[in-house]
Amino acid sequence: MPTTETLPYGTDHALQTVTVTTLDNPNPEGYWVILIHGGAWRDPTQTSSSYLTPALTTLTTNPLYTTTTTPHIAALASISYRLSPHPAHPQDPVTTSPYDLRAAKHPDHLADIRAAISFLKDRYGFGGRYILVGHSCGATLAFQGVMRALGLQVQVQAQVKSPVGIVGMAGIYDLKLLRDCHAAVDAYQAFIVGAFGEDEGLWDSVSPARVRGGGGVVGGWKGGRLAVLANSPEDGLVDPKQREAMRGLLGEWVEGGEGRRVEVLDIVGDHDDAWEKGEGLARAIAFAVEKLRE
Repeated sequence: MPTTETLPYGTDHALQTVTVTTLDNPNPEGYWVILIHGGAWRDPTQTSSSYLTPALTTLTTNPLYTTTTTPHIAALASISYRLSPHPAHPQDPVTTSPYDLRAAKHPDHLADIRAAISFLKDRYGFGGRYILVGHSCGATLAFQGVMRALGLQVQVQAQVKSPVGIVGMAGIYDLKLLRDCHAAVDAYQAFIVGAFGEDEGLWDSVSPARVRGGGGVVGGWKGGRLAVLANSPEDGLVDPKQREAMRGLLGEWVEGGEGRRVEVLDIVGDHDDAWEKGEGLARAIAFAVEKLRE
């Protein structure tokens, strides 16, 4: 049976943990698959464990994956990170300990992702042989992690080698575009402001699809070989314009280095179905592993 443990990568907050699952007979030369959950930077009901468990079950019980995918995976990890406040899950800032208070603002979320990856790299020594798989704002964080300009803002003790692959599922890549496409729904403005503040110039500077040239993904993701953009036409929360915006940006990244490729993967179901039901997330992981091995 797979072995799972949850480890702290920081000491400042209860959410600074990473859940690591080692598969049966792991391949030491296989890829590490590192998951980043979504939840609009603020939803405490989405956790590293809830994001990992359904996909892990699918990967380790479905013969399609146990014969073609898991033999090429060394381990899976899922990152928890500090969250912004959520109006449906209020906390009293006076009586709540800072260790438990959800009050994160950019770049706190990204700092935690980078610190967790650095912790995993130092502990397990996999270097750049890992795939980041993020859902919704987790996809934002995955691509932000390789943006050169943002790397200068986030301080970690060790340099984090770039992933060989990034899978963005139902990803948010342009904050202002997302807000404008859903202008009639106040929640979009609210959760973006909650995570990044009111300055829309900052929104643009942290949006992976907006930052062109050397300061963004194109200039920062030197070690990458594969980007996968996975979306469902049934997604009622993140519209297709996000994928198309990121696909355009990644076209410049492909042109900037030999052996790079961008793949589009169509999945099914509503926004959270891919990870809640496990099959969509497992399929995206399998797809990425297959493309990297070609």
